[in-house]
Amino acid sequence: MPATSGNFGKLLWPGVRGFFGMSYKSYKPIYSQVFTVLKTKRAYEEEVGMTGLGYAQVKEEGDSIAYDTMKQGFVKRYIPVVYGLGYEITREAVEDNLYDSVARDRSQALAFSLRQTKEVVHANILNRAFTAAYAGADGKELCATDHPNVNGGTWQNEPTTAADLSEASLEQACIDIGDYRSDRGMRIQVNPQKLVIPPALEFEAGRILKSILQNDTANNAINVLRVTGKIPGGYVAWNYLTDANAWFVLTDCLKGLQSFQRRPMEFRRDNDFDTENAKFKATERYVPGWTDPRCIYGTPGP
Repeated sequence: MPATSGNFGKLLWPGVRGFFGMSYKSYKPIYSQVFTVLKTKRAYEEEVGMTGLGYAQVKEEGDSIAYDTMKQGFVKRYIPVVYGLGYEITREAVEDNLYDSVARDRSQALAFSLRQTKEVVHANILNRAFTAAYAGADGKELCATDHPNVNGGTWQNEPTTAADLSEASLEQACIDIGDYRSDRGMRIQVNPQKLVIPPALEFEAGRILKSILQNDTANNAINVLRVTGKIPGGYVAWNYLTDANAWFVLTDCLKGLQSFQRRPMEFRRDNDFDTENAKFKATERYVPGWTDPRCIYGTPGP
């Protein structure tokens, strides 16, 4: 329904000091601190997993060397989606409007909506990290206790028993990440990088990572997480995470959380010939997701 003079009667009368409610301050974008943002010019992007080779075998004198083979692994496809929004105003409402600032505020409100949408869409990857209905290339949710290996067996990037955020649970997360293996069961170097938390855990995260001594104890012992710089990226509190207990540790694993930007935000305007209504819209095309779940370790909390 287009905005008409009747919908916004106050715009036709002098004496209004100001208007409010169309846009507010935005939180600083966080999605780009969690996802690797990449550009694409294609209808879709695919990433194909490949297993490496196994362990070397003993070659006895005169015997043939052992040969191994690599296999194609899981395939991840990213298909960019268009997100858009617009509004419509009658020509009469534009002509009779006494406040030019309202037009600017409407444009800001439109940009605000798209920025909010982008944060929500990206945060939902973590909000749904423990939901089986949102599976990745291996058929499992982002954080699971039974991710399949191409060559058989499973591995986990979620503790068997959900845990609150604490110094002990974060240390255990670092230990578990250090035990990540390849699809061939070989040890790989994957390191913790950043703690991602909802705002409700921000103060606890600060105490855990920044205390000089052990957090919330009478022990005169160093805070090993801080001294060793085990979480070099510190923590980031993301206001768009919906579970107050869930927390995540990002790793330096390649091909992890990624966001493919097909088309940046753009604004367009036009006029309908028959109605003479002015139309305004903004669109953006992108898709977030993950390829290798070794990029993260997470727990929903108790």
